[in-house]
Amino acid sequence: MYDFFCVTLQGDKMRVMEQQLLIYNTLSRQKELFRPLTEGRVGMYVCGPTVYGDAHLGHARPAITFDVVFRYLQHLGYKVRYVRNITDVGHLEHDADEGEDKIAKKARLEQLEPMEVAQHYTNRYHVAMERLGVLPPSIEPHASGHIMEQIALVQQILDAGYAYVSNGSVYFDVRKYQADTHKYGQLSGRVIDEMLATTRELDGQDEKRFSGDFALWKKASPEHIMRWPSPWSDGFPGWHAECTAMGAKYLGSPFDIHGGGMDLVFPHHESEIAQCVASTGHAPCRYWMHNNMITINGQKMGKSLGNFITLDEFFAGSHKDKDGKEMLEQAYSPMTIRFFILQAHYRSTVDFSNEALQAAEKGYAKLMEAYKALGRVAPAKESSADVSQYKAHCYEAMNDDFATPTVISHLFEAAKLINGAADGKQKLSQADIDELKWVFDTFLFDILGMQDESAQGGNAGLVDGLMQIILGVRATAKANKDWTTSDRLRDALSALGITVKDGKDGATYSL
Repeated sequence: MYDFFCVTLQGDKMRVMEQQLLIYNTLSRQKELFRPLTEGRVGMYVCGPTVYGDAHLGHARPAITFDVVFRYLQHLGYKVRYVRNITDVGHLEHDADEGEDKIAKKARLEQLEPMEVAQHYTNRYHVAMERLGVLPPSIEPHASGHIMEQIALVQQILDAGYAYVSNGSVYFDVRKYQADTHKYGQLSGRVIDEMLATTRELDGQDEKRFSGDFALWKKASPEHIMRWPSPWSDGFPGWHAECTAMGAKYLGSPFDIHGGGMDLVFPHHESEIAQCVASTGHAPCRYWMHNNMITINGQKMGKSLGNFITLDEFFAGSHKDKDGKEMLEQAYSPMTIRFFILQAHYRSTVDFSNEALQAAEKGYAKLMEAYKALGRVAPAKESSADVSQYKAHCYEAMNDDFATPTVISHLFEAAKLINGAADGKQKLSQADIDELKWVFDTFLFDILGMQDESAQGGNAGLVDGLMQIILGVRATAKANKDWTTSDRLRDALSALGITVKDGKDGATYSL
């Protein structure tokens, strides 16, 4: 299944790969040594968005989390095939086997074709991800484009005896599967008896032999817009079938890493395991990775709860809650959002607040300023600092289950050293400067995916040119001891959000 790979591993990357990369496996509930199924090659599948509305902060977290995993695996020298799907059919309103298809409902309300809705929000999702610095996946399959593969999967499960047809719909037989394999609930920790006691009555429940059975194929009601012919009825696939079918199609079975948000552990990923074991005899992947949630006041952020803030609203700085109260004190740039998410480990909960985002904004700015200051440091013949530690410490953190907060803390330590050298309090040799530049280029930019927003856009050069003129006027005023003009210029710039810092080699500015 990996004949598309061509790998060369040498030098530093080979030595890095010989270190131990540990990944927390949700299935075993412990960190495990990462060993891909095929040496030098990684197949990774991550559940993407259901495209019926604009992306919000909850969508940004898995995208950024697995973007960093993708980047780091490539940095280590692996050839990675990264598959992230688009759900454009089959995801019902209540994440179960009831209600209306989310996209079809949006289409009905807006009097559009369902695929028009899906395409519109897919396009907007792509734009938001690009602004966040998220690399595109290797393959982005759509559920609606793989109906035949899902029908074939359902037939395999029926042939194996782990599904049944009821009134044109096909349901997975959870109790028979559990009796034969004892595997249902292994990912989420749930047991059938508890499910029987807690599962609410659902529309169409009388079609099921057991309330915990889930739909592999649903017969479409007369008013249902999205439907395809199948051996059982005109209908549509269940939500869980798409990822099992598309993961196997593009990565083989099993593959290495399956990722997604923690909210997908049950029922989505639990059902994926059941489908794959029932149809092939083995689990879909070796490592299960799940990022934790973004919360607002301790409550999960999401469309279904009505408390989500879209990424465009963050970028614009405007969002009102259900009571009409403005929740955002200012606009937050894409890199501020990315830095905010990476400051927490992907398995920990992140609680939204303006204070936390403003702190992330300042932290991101400090690292950018230190990186720029590094270019102004005059190399000394002898060094007064040990910079060799930073590379090793950052690799150690990334190899410990992608500990991005620890990487960032080491970069802040390096920034402190750089600022000291820029102020003449430390001496750095040319080799030190080159080493620190490599650390920032590699870990801050290439692996963490941060970008220098001040250098983006067509007006960046104009702004810098104007600032150099203003700083020159201020330097002349200071030389003439015209402190009034000097202070007025500094204060006026500060009011515009521009900080001026005086140093022995002249003044510098930061936005």
